[in-house]
Amino acid sequence: MSVPISLLLKIPQLGLFICLTSALGSCKKTETAPPPPLVRFIPTNPAAPLRYLALGDSYTIGQSVPAEDRFPHQTVSRLKQSGRQFAEPEYIATTGWTTANLLSGISAANKPKNFDVVSLLIGVNNQYQGRDTADYRVQFTQCLQEAIGLAGNRKERVFVISIPDYGVTPYGKTMNPERIAKEIDAFNKINNQISAGFGIAYIEITKGSRDAINDISLVASDGLHPSGKEYLKWAEKLSAQILNVLR
Repeated sequence: MSVPISLLLKIPQLGLFICLTSALGSCKKTETAPPPPLVRFIPTNPAAPLRYLALGDSYTIGQSVPAEDRFPHQTVSRLKQSGRQFAEPEYIATTGWTTANLLSGISAANKPKNFDVVSLLIGVNNQYQGRDTADYRVQFTQCLQEAIGLAGNRKERVFVISIPDYGVTPYGKTMNPERIAKEIDAFNKINNQISAGFGIAYIEITKGSRDAINDISLVASDGLHPSGKEYLKWAEKLSAQILNVLR
């Protein structure tokens, strides 16, 4: 409804009221719209988790223990607790493998040569089967060279683990524990020397494995292989060494 100008002039208060009302209505129409909701930024290319490859035999694959009790798995769990992002460990390992078997397994697996961490534990079956230490020296060297290649030729990312002494287990005690210990030490002397020659970190777990002579909880239910409790000791040593390199 429009009001005649003549009337507005006669009633100035009414004119003022209408003008104010129009102005206020105009202000409401030009109010600023509320800001859009905050959107959390999500990176399009988050850093890929680090990758760990474990090379070896029954000790690496964790014969007679659940997968989560294997020393590579427990190592990765500890690394994750430290804040490092790791994928689940990958394996080239089978119960009963010698150094020759491992070399064939590495070739057949044809893994990419870009792992962030590689561990190598091999030789107990060379000893158990009465294989020659001279052959072990040659083949362990080849295994170590393969491990270095799988780590992208980064020697500091490769870790050799000594062979445990199964002579202290219930199964080993039925054989010749003294001979087993002597021969295990001889094989470990070789893999230690070779590792040192390549400048590779060496994780000594053999002495600790002999604690099983007085602590059956360190042995798996099969009476021969380590339990998850023993593997945790190895994982603690290995994860500490890995963190030293990754810092």
